[in-house]
Amino acid sequence: MTLGPIDRAVRTYLDHLSIEKGLAANTLSSYRRDLRRYCEFLDQSGVETLDAVSEATVTGFLVRLREGDEVHQPLSASSAARTVVAVRGFHKFAVADGLATIDPAAAVKPPSPAKRLPKALPLSDVEAILEAAGAPGTPLALRDRALLEVLYGTGARISEAVGLDVDDIDLDDPSVEDDAGVVLLRGKGGKQRLVPVGSYALEAVSAYLVRGRPVLLAEGKGTPALFLNARGGRLSRQSAWAVLVKAAERAGVTRDVSPHTLRHSFATHLLDGGADVRVVQELLGHASVTTTQVYTLVTVDNLREVFATAHPRARNG
Repeated sequence: MTLGPIDRAVRTYLDHLSIEKGLAANTLSSYRRDLRRYCEFLDQSGVETLDAVSEATVTGFLVRLREGDEVHQPLSASSAARTVVAVRGFHKFAVADGLATIDPAAAVKPPSPAKRLPKALPLSDVEAILEAAGAPGTPLALRDRALLEVLYGTGARISEAVGLDVDDIDLDDPSVEDDAGVVLLRGKGGKQRLVPVGSYALEAVSAYLVRGRPVLLAEGKGTPALFLNARGGRLSRQSAWAVLVKAAERAGVTRDVSPHTLRHSFATHLLDGGADVRVVQELLGHASVTTTQVYTLVTVDNLREVFATAHPRARNG
């Protein structure tokens, strides 16, 4: 069977990826499968040469990927994006290698993956996890309770929490009402922000500082770190993660829980309670309010569910 010019160009491109780029066999197989489907689409469209491919042709292929056809199921945004990346790479190579004079795919952007909504825990689950970290009153248990209270009470990233020094938390800030303290968090890019600390977290941190941290500190060489490991050194991100996972297991919380889950819960519960999204943005340390607004989608879903079950004319029948 004689190969057409497009099929020959694809074979040359795949040889380039295999020999010169050294792509793994699985990756190469994915490129081969994606480009085979592209060639089938071009053949069905009556396109016989690479220079006959237009930007509209490539866009039409992307639409076909998303909608599916008699043979293929519709692809998700991420799968379609992977295929478009293969097509863009192929056309770029074809121009560079003199196999074509134009690159019709350069302006065709892969579809953005669907924005995943953050998973927040119900307040009852959060409270159960916090309680499970509090017993039986050993120095490590006091540390664990303080750590989790700070994570949920401030919305801190795990790296921000384990990076805290003792001087970064003010347990009794006279400038803040209701005996609330403040904590200095160091976020991405070295940006700092002051975040209020509620009474539950303050109480847990105070108990740890009085009865827990001095015991742990005696095991090490001295460090300003707030949260210490059993050897008296700064607690690592991995160990802090393990603290949360173990507390969730003891609490009987079966869903996946990570330090970021507490951050998501912090934001969602604030918005559910009526906090302004820009205030939550400041507390989370987001550079743009757009990043924070994904949490409002969760809140809207909650409102929609309550409305559907509570309003007498929400549903017909």
